[in-house]
Amino acid sequence: MEEVIDVSDTLKEIGMIVGEASSSEFYFSSDPELMPSRWEYIVVYSEERLEETKNKIPVIAQVEGVISASQALTRNLDFDIIKKLVDSGLVDQKVWGKARVMGFLTPEGEVLQPRKAVMPGKAVYVAPKELLEKFYSYAMEESLLIGNLITRSDVPVSLSIKGFRRHLAIIAQTGAGKSYLAGVIAEEIIAKGGTIIMLDPHADYVFLSRSTEGKRHEFSDRIAILRNPASTGRYSEDEVGKVEPYEVCFSDLEFDEICLMARISQKFVNIRSGLETAIGIVEQTKTNYLPKDVLLELNNADNWQNIENAIVRGAKSAKKYMKRIIGMKVFSDSSTNIEKMLKPMHISVVDLSGLEDEVTDYIAYRILSDAYEKVASGEFEYPVFIFIEEAHRFIPPREKTYTSDLIKKIAAEGRKFGVFLILITQRPSKIHPDALSQCNSQIVMRITNPEDQNAVSRSSERISKDLLEDLPGLNRGEAAIIGEMTRAPVMIKTRKRKTREGGSDLDIVKKLREAAKKAKEENTEKKIEDLRSELKGFLKGE
Repeated sequence: MEEVIDVSDTLKEIGMIVGEASSSEFYFSSDPELMPSRWEYIVVYSEERLEETKNKIPVIAQVEGVISASQALTRNLDFDIIKKLVDSGLVDQKVWGKARVMGFLTPEGEVLQPRKAVMPGKAVYVAPKELLEKFYSYAMEESLLIGNLITRSDVPVSLSIKGFRRHLAIIAQTGAGKSYLAGVIAEEIIAKGGTIIMLDPHADYVFLSRSTEGKRHEFSDRIAILRNPASTGRYSEDEVGKVEPYEVCFSDLEFDEICLMARISQKFVNIRSGLETAIGIVEQTKTNYLPKDVLLELNNADNWQNIENAIVRGAKSAKKYMKRIIGMKVFSDSSTNIEKMLKPMHISVVDLSGLEDEVTDYIAYRILSDAYEKVASGEFEYPVFIFIEEAHRFIPPREKTYTSDLIKKIAAEGRKFGVFLILITQRPSKIHPDALSQCNSQIVMRITNPEDQNAVSRSSERISKDLLEDLPGLNRGEAAIIGEMTRAPVMIKTRKRKTREGGSDLDIVKKLREAAKKAKEENTEKKIEDLRSELKGFLKGE
């Protein structure tokens, strides 16, 4: 076995373990000037047995809280007495911290939990940079560089791409930076050769093919932006660049899929038969047809020959369902082949902005079902990473959507075939718990809503009460990461994007300044026009 990592020569002593200690947490005392801040990393030594050999091993812990106290300055004293004590220099100061044990790193790169309690009286050290780097990094081929430690900007943090085998959830309230972070992950995955499909209801990712300066980058030709013709879009094509159409040909749909979209239940036997009869008649004369062609035939049901009256009545009732499909305005006379999205080292951003919720849901269903079928059948042999932004819209806890059953199926079975979900939401309490609980890795950013905090807690047994209490204190771009993508829970600051962000908040101050300037210009133009009118009147002698 390789040597156990030894960092003893680089350690700086800052305190000593006091009181009761266990293998999972301990308290330590320190000089007020040396006490580390909350969330800082420290090291203590523990004697652990590895392969029948006792080793003195550096165990990493994180400071959960810091407490300061004074025996002289009690709350019962009057302020005047307190001030005199302070001025006379007779005040004692005590500080101690509580630390949570993260584990120790074996020579093979595995993180283990100590089996023995750390001992009171043992020294506490500042965790050295080189040890933290090894603790929170992976081999290059599986490493996704996501940011750095919150308390150590010089310590990079990577995630393991192998952790996607159990899916990932990115959870944060609006404005915390979840879409920005998702963009960082997408940058890392495509650099590894991954295939990505991003379902983007708010056009947060449509600028991924541009650098932060708006220029092209090395993967620009491998990033496609697709948009259904019915979409108004948040950004124009001039702003985004080339936008390719994502179209669905109605005549390519299976009958059951049409009924699903029209919300025609299995129990409506005559309505389904009437609709199927109308489609069959249309197909006798047209290979390529639209919903309006089927509606025309439903209107002609009274003229059908040799058809049971019950089916004719069902056809008449089916008209309202077909009008519903026509109202979706999503179908055309051609379909976009899913193979256009399933390419190695490629990102397909499906811009769903400006679409009705039902249309958004159906397009997502179509893309997910086509992609899953291709991968599950072995026709596409590489891993596919599916980012679902606003996931709570597609898989709510009670309401059934087109995509809800399919997402749950992918969450439960997709890893067997190489389809991996990245569910992104600001309302975890509004997403189906079955889907969220299948995400064995979670990146959780700032959350203040108690319902959402509880939903996060229920979704993963790895989230401690202390970690939940930390979430409201996170700043924009900061996150807590737990699960199989990291060796141990870690709190990070997201690295800077290499690609342009599309989902940033509106700059209200800038827009108001522009509005004020425009109003002044319009007011000036009006005054000039009024003066011209007065001058013309004066010259005419009016």
